Amino acid sequence: MESVATAGGRPWLRGGDAVLAAGLVMVAVQLVWKAGLVNRTYFRQDDFMFLARGLENGFTWDYLMRVDYGHLMPGAFAIHWALGRLGGHNDVLAHVLTLGLQAAAGLALLRLLRVLFGPRPAILVPLGFALVTPMTISGLSWWAVVAETLPFQIALPMALASHVLCVRTGRLRHAVAAAAWTASGMVFFVKAPFIPILAFVLTVGWLGGWHGARRLLRVWALYLAVLVPYAVLFLHQLLTTVQLTRQTSTISLPSAEVAAKSVWTLLTGSLIPTSLGGPWRWQPIGEDYALAATPAPLMWASLAVAVAAVAVSVRLRRRAWLAWATLLGYFLLADVAPIMLGRIELLGPDLSGYELRYLSSTAVVVAIVIGLAFLPVAGEPRPWLRPAGPLRLAWAPLAAVVAVSSVWSVAAYADRPLGRNVKSYVETAEAALALVPAGTVVLDAYVPEKVAFPLFFYDYARHSKVVDPAARHHVTWTRRLAGPMTAPRMFDARGRLRPLRLTGTTIPTGTACRPVGGTEVRFPIPDPPAGGEQVVQISYLNGEATTLEVRMGLARTSVPAGANLGITYATLDGGAPELALRTVGGGTTCVGEIRVGVPAADETAAAVPPQPVER
Repeated sequence: MESVATAGGRPWLRGGDAVLAAGLVMVAVQLVWKAGLVNRTYFRQDDFMFLARGLENGFTWDYLMRVDYGHLMPGAFAIHWALGRLGGHNDVLAHVLTLGLQAAAGLALLRLLRVLFGPRPAILVPLGFALVTPMTISGLSWWAVVAETLPFQIALPMALASHVLCVRTGRLRHAVAAAAWTASGMVFFVKAPFIPILAFVLTVGWLGGWHGARRLLRVWALYLAVLVPYAVLFLHQLLTTVQLTRQTSTISLPSAEVAAKSVWTLLTGSLIPTSLGGPWRWQPIGEDYALAATPAPLMWASLAVAVAAVAVSVRLRRRAWLAWATLLGYFLLADVAPIMLGRIELLGPDLSGYELRYLSSTAVVVAIVIGLAFLPVAGEPRPWLRPAGPLRLAWAPLAAVVAVSSVWSVAAYADRPLGRNVKSYVETAEAALALVPAGTVVLDAYVPEKVAFPLFFYDYARHSKVVDPAARHHVTWTRRLAGPMTAPRMFDARGRLRPLRLTGTTIPTGTACRPVGGTEVRFPIPDPPAGGEQVVQISYLNGEATTLEVRMGLARTSVPAGANLGITYATLDGGAPELALRTVGGGTTCVGEIRVGVPAADETAAAVPPQPVER
């Protein structure tokens, strides 16, 4: 281990091993702590879409290079592709990967702090911040966010550590390593192009100034060789990828009022409070996720503490202002700008402003900035503007309060079902598909919103995509009830399969069936539906197969009706006070009971399985 001197000239070789050991213990302890939360999570929302897409596609360029609403993440898509083939909804493997990536991120940050500041005990403060901050917790509970951001949280400190070594030693191999780590970050996350910008600011501010930066022309050229092709590829894919809306992405800016409110909310309601142990209170989004809901008094208190901390550091530490300016610039460019260009109009300033997954990767940058604002960089000449005096130990009680608040906030986030109910629904539905006979007709309706929002994921929110993406179960999926069917089934609210029934009205036809031929026969509907998609269930008795034309108002469709006794279904859009039937192509059918309504699982019938799968 190299001896690194502090500003006062004292060697830090002695105790370096103890600091490293303490850092390793801190990383391990936070893994044990977070494992309790991670193990209670399950796949949610777009996780099911990504897993289904991975199973639908080969490991191709088009699959990997799809831009999903502004996110180019071939590395994450590669993980989804592999995970789907290693057991489908294998949450145990996802948890292992999550904790492994989290461990690697902690170790990468520890390495950067040791390289940048030396193995002094004070580096454990920014490390501890990154390990306990609630800023990362909501992202850690969402697999799609984990697969995208945690590899970036590894790449960023590893790239910067290699860059620092390159500046200090002049060895090109460190620059190559920094560029390689930057490229690996780009494979997973669109914020990775900001790594060279952070490296440039670090060089100008603390590692040699403008003169030192000019000596690294080969290094900056190497970074450009990575950044330029990525930028060209990203813009091309962004503007050509067809989204689930059947449209390509467009770049638009919100109004100044919306933009300002979003920036202020994200800064004062999310970034600053979570940097100080908040948000202390959460706003649930369903059962398995939550947004920050910082109480207004605590928001203003956090802002006051943050201003005081910045003022103290600027008064004591040379170039502390540059550290905070770097954080603000990163926040505006890496965190705010992507939201402004894509999602703000959809989500609104309040929802996006309290969404911590947009900030989860910023925790690493905050930790680095805390170090730069309060600690001398190894070998830095004249790091202090004036002696700290009584403020020398002021950080200790503040750090203790932040740590306790962070634990409190994380515990408050974990005080909800998380993935338990979604996992029960999905595993119950998978068990139901395995138990029913092959060929069973199952209505491919949308899953409950707690599993996946149809408004966002369209067909990927249907049961066939969520619970049977690999088509392992030999059932017959149908999206519209049309034609003769024997005992179609539907999922109930707990994920069990039950016989399907129509909730609506029954058209009485008398004690005997009513003949219907080529001339239209009209049946008054006792309680006419107001509109929307309606299903008509027709019981019939045929001497031979025929075709029935079904009309409700201006909507009409034709469905087959088989020979003998049976039931056929027709689905139409609209409502009317009467239903009209006639046969097409000759023949006569005798119509019995007619039902009009919307499909629902029959809660009075036997369920498969009898009880939901509970975890």
